Amino acid sequence: MNAEVQPITESGVRELGRKRAGKRESRWRFAWRNRDYYLLLIPGLVFLLLFKYAPMYGIVIAFQDFNIFDGVRGSDWVGLQHFQRLLHSEEFAAVFTNTLLISVYKIVILFPIPIFIALILNEVRMMIFKRTIQTIIYLPHFLSWVIISGLFVTILSPSGGLVNHLIEGLGGKSINFFMSNDYFRSLVVFTAGWKEVGWNAIVFIAAIAGIEQEQYEAAAIDGAGRIRRMFHITLPGILPTIALMFILRLGSVLDAGTEQILTMYNPVVYKTGDVIGTYVYRIGLGKMDYSFSTAVGLFNSVVGFILVISGNFISRKLLNRSIW
Repeated sequence: MNAEVQPITESGVRELGRKRAGKRESRWRFAWRNRDYYLLLIPGLVFLLLFKYAPMYGIVIAFQDFNIFDGVRGSDWVGLQHFQRLLHSEEFAAVFTNTLLISVYKIVILFPIPIFIALILNEVRMMIFKRTIQTIIYLPHFLSWVIISGLFVTILSPSGGLVNHLIEGLGGKSINFFMSNDYFRSLVVFTAGWKEVGWNAIVFIAAIAGIEQEQYEAAAIDGAGRIRRMFHITLPGILPTIALMFILRLGSVLDAGTEQILTMYNPVVYKTGDVIGTYVYRIGLGKMDYSFSTAVGLFNSVVGFILVISGNFISRKLLNRSIW
């Protein structure tokens, strides 16, 4: 039997208004009591507004025939002309292909390695040995790409490089890795892994540390060995972290490592090494075609945003939960 609907009276309206006013007042009181914490937010908010949101105004030049002397307000509007040029450009098609290939190689080859390292280090019981290995594999992350590029240029030099000495010693011919389209993508992936794999393992090591130890103790009592505990406790325990890191990696799939490639490539390997980031740099600053380079960058950002949203949707379907 349905409950009887009570008529709305003037006193009821006043009571409802008082409750809402009380909630608003309590919120202001809460904010005033915690004003010190809100003041601490101001520098971060100012930083975001000035350096993250304010520069987004420059996106409008992707829809203009931008002239540096006329400025944003004085330049002529051309609509989607630069995007049409982008989609019909054979040069951009090659750059887009290079970007996808290098990013896919990095995901397929490099993404599982930090997980494997974290799983292996979790099984090490000698803390001195474990910390030593962690320190060694973390260190390359703190080196700049300029230093790393110089290091590998020396090691892989066709005249005097250690690797080519070994190749010649085994009866082969020296290889100029940095000038070869056949080897350049592999070189990019290898150097990226050498620099970042150990650092990326930190996230998964931290996720493993958050798993309740009682689960391992119960599994050990039931007779489960280390391998079974790894596959039935550790991996399921860090699966949400793996999914989150994978989604974040998808968001930057069109960022194949601009800083890295800029310090390593040259015109000889543009065919296989030129990616969207380096292409924007060459067109925007080299040829001063600011509108077209902005259109390319905006295209890159929009595709990355779509990939992140799609990855989160897939995660929700597979894991029955949203990552954020």
